[in-house]
Amino acid sequence: MEAVEIIEGGVSHLDRADVDTDQIIPKQFLKRVERTGFGEFLFYDWIRDGEIELEPNPILVAGPNFGCGSSREHAPWALQDFGFEAIIAPSFADIFYGNCTKVGLLPVILTEDECRTIAEAGAARIDLDDQTVDSAAGVVRFEIDAQVKHRLFHGLDDIGVTLQNSAAIDAYEAAGHADLGPTTTRL
Repeated sequence: MEAVEIIEGGVSHLDRADVDTDQIIPKQFLKRVERTGFGEFLFYDWIRDGEIELEPNPILVAGPNFGCGSSREHAPWALQDFGFEAIIAPSFADIFYGNCTKVGLLPVILTEDECRTIAEAGAARIDLDDQTVDSAAGVVRFEIDAQVKHRLFHGLDDIGVTLQNSAAIDAYEAAGHADLGPTTTRL
């Protein structure tokens, strides 16, 4: 996964609350496990029916409870494949938020008013290190868990995080702790 430091550019606005993962990427497109090729199906029903139009900008501003519903990993993949690098919303579903951070898609939580003003500005600059979003409307700070920030800033997926501890793992194995095998208990 690529490191996330600065994300800047145009803002697409999806002014809807409670957007679930079934709406982000409908079930009929979940027949593959590759992480690419899903962008063309993003918000498929809404775009096909002319309900919304979205430009593939680096930043998506959405309403509260974005990514609710099922926990499908395909939703962040589709958003990323479409061109989004960050999503700004007042709140996210927990599993969706975690799935975003595991693929390098930055979820930023701001108030509804802050989201609205950034969407109206039409462009923004997100600095993960400083934890700020800068737009024509001004600069706002956001909070992010230190471990999540570290993972995103250094481009570490789950395997990358584990490999950061390879020296400790090697030392543990060298000390003979790795091959303990199954334990049994006699009654």
